[in-house]
Amino acid sequence: MPNGGTLKISVENCELDEQYSAMNLQAKPGRYTCITVTDSGTGIPPEILDKIFEPFFTTKPLSKGTGLGLSTVMSIVKSHEGILNVYSEPGNGTTFKVYFPAMNAGSAGGAVLDEQETLPRGNGETILLTDDEASILTITSQTLQTFGYRVLTATDGATAVAIYAQHLSKIAVVVTDMNMPIMDGPSTIHALMRINPSIKIIAASGLNANNEVAKMAGVGVKHFLTKPYTAGTLLKALRVVLDES
Repeated sequence: MPNGGTLKISVENCELDEQYSAMNLQAKPGRYTCITVTDSGTGIPPEILDKIFEPFFTTKPLSKGTGLGLSTVMSIVKSHEGILNVYSEPGNGTTFKVYFPAMNAGSAGGAVLDEQETLPRGNGETILLTDDEASILTITSQTLQTFGYRVLTATDGATAVAIYAQHLSKIAVVVTDMNMPIMDGPSTIHALMRINPSIKIIAASGLNANNEVAKMAGVGVKHFLTKPYTAGTLLKALRVVLDES
């Protein structure tokens, strides 16, 4: 953040389920403590995002950095059997999420089962799901169908707009990723709103909902999901949006 900005740090208890694990192969289902660090800085270019945890890799001048900071962080997280995710978009900042396995409590299994049994179900509503990652489309479609929804899928924004125009009267909610090729999330949302100004949209992004990615979506977005998300998070968001008058 060369010109200053906002740095947010939060800690929460969470439960990672099969949905989350399918979206993030590092993760195993279970209870975790999640530490989230988000900045409003310049973001990390996608061509170097996969290199930032390599020892001695740095974009700083020779005398300004060793390239050992993030590699050390990764080593510490792995030594505790944790998970470290990073999501960044140039110009929109960066979010790091660190998950540490939580201690098992005797009632944890029963609590998880109870939560699964009480997750809100659909009533046959049709959801248009848009994401350029095939694995996310597959697992999320399966989750939605298991909980009583019909699902249409699109791998990019242009296809999503075409499908929505064709099935306008049937689609109750559109769930779309914000960072896609061909037509990104904000462009997709604006195109969909031109077809139907009262459309119900849930946007998904690796950045927190308070960042610029969320602001770009405009008033058409009813809810935001931070990727990867659990089945419970998705199903509860859908129920809230569908129940809105």
